[in-house]
Amino acid sequence: MRLTCMFSFILLFGAAGLVVFIHLQDPEEIVHQQTPGIKYNMGFQQPKKDCVSSNNQDRRLRKNTADGVAMVKQSDSLHLSENVPTKLQSTDRSQSSMFAMKDQQKGEEINSIRLHKRSRRFIIKKSPILISMNSSSLNLPTLKSDDRNNKWKSLYQTQRERKRIMRETCSKYKSNNRRIITPYHVSRIFVEDKYRVLYCEVPKAGCSNWKRVLMVLNGLASSTKDIQHNTVHYGNYLKRLDGFDHKGIYHRLNTYTKMLFIREPFEKLVSAFRDKFEHPNNYYHPVFGKAIISRYRVNATKEALRTGSGVKFKEFIQYLLDVHRPVGMDIHWDHVNRLCSPCLIDYDFVGKFESMEEDANFFLHLIGAPQNLTFPKFKDRHSNEERTTTKITQQYFAELSPSQRQRSYDFYYMDYLMFNYSKPFEDLY
Repeated sequence: MRLTCMFSFILLFGAAGLVVFIHLQDPEEIVHQQTPGIKYNMGFQQPKKDCVSSNNQDRRLRKNTADGVAMVKQSDSLHLSENVPTKLQSTDRSQSSMFAMKDQQKGEEINSIRLHKRSRRFIIKKSPILISMNSSSLNLPTLKSDDRNNKWKSLYQTQRERKRIMRETCSKYKSNNRRIITPYHVSRIFVEDKYRVLYCEVPKAGCSNWKRVLMVLNGLASSTKDIQHNTVHYGNYLKRLDGFDHKGIYHRLNTYTKMLFIREPFEKLVSAFRDKFEHPNNYYHPVFGKAIISRYRVNATKEALRTGSGVKFKEFIQYLLDVHRPVGMDIHWDHVNRLCSPCLIDYDFVGKFESMEEDANFFLHLIGAPQNLTFPKFKDRHSNEERTTTKITQQYFAELSPSQRQRSYDFYYMDYLMFNYSKPFEDLY
């Protein structure tokens, strides 16, 4: 009798433990861990490094990559199309009717596209974008009276429109649960105290030259031309916002002018690929290249597996879209939505790489920077190589299948929507 009672007690205890375990592993909770605005476990709150890597930085980045792998394992189903809202039903109907006219040979691809649509709708419900928690008391600096009749007026209106679109997008896809800003969310924001500027670094969108500008504003150099590449990225002259205590963080978020510069997502992606995989690199080749070639290249040579050099763009895209990536994400091809949390942090100025010179000099004018300080025009790396343009981007994406292009667009859809970029290919829905 005692043995029967004891056995029954053990079974009940085990069942109760299983119920608690399942509750703690609620899939919805796992989804929320990967969305902007979540308070991450402090173990993951180490700031990511600068927008390029070298020998010293490569060693420091390895730990972040390992953390990225761990986070990918927790949320494999998210990375394919994180934070991507559904589109208007009328657009869906028109696309469906268009596809119905295609021949039967494309049936499988149509079914795949429809599955992507349903998957994207499901993920939207699970991982909403979070609303802004702070609002700068400054907002965009007011134009002076002598500025209202010149070129600055149109640029000022452009800024108002960009901020409106960004706020409306965030409001439309906001979460009902308000979240706090943690050091993790501001780990990519650089601080310039003299002119009270906060700059969120977006790799491959002019970040090197923006750091030069911040150093000049801070009095660390007299000209941007005097600052070498290694000094920009490895000199540790610029302070990051997560280096301050909570009081310092909130004070600067609410009183400084916050700005970020972004770039067309596909163009930024191709620029990152060319920089990291088409040139010698003692970090990205062994860490990312070897894993990519090993997973996606059939009959890879021993030399390619040993060095990780020679990754093809199509292989890189296979890695990017794989929910079971062999190696984690990297800041150079991550979403701006995740890097800078624009739905959580109320940015005052949104510039674009495509109009960099005009936008950058307008921003310097607004903050009262010295008149002889202008944004640098020179190319920071591989100066003899042509910049990544729309034409070059299209050449790279022409190597992909229509399905891969669509999935890539899905992957960056929130960035396209939030920053009002047009579809890069006509066949994308």
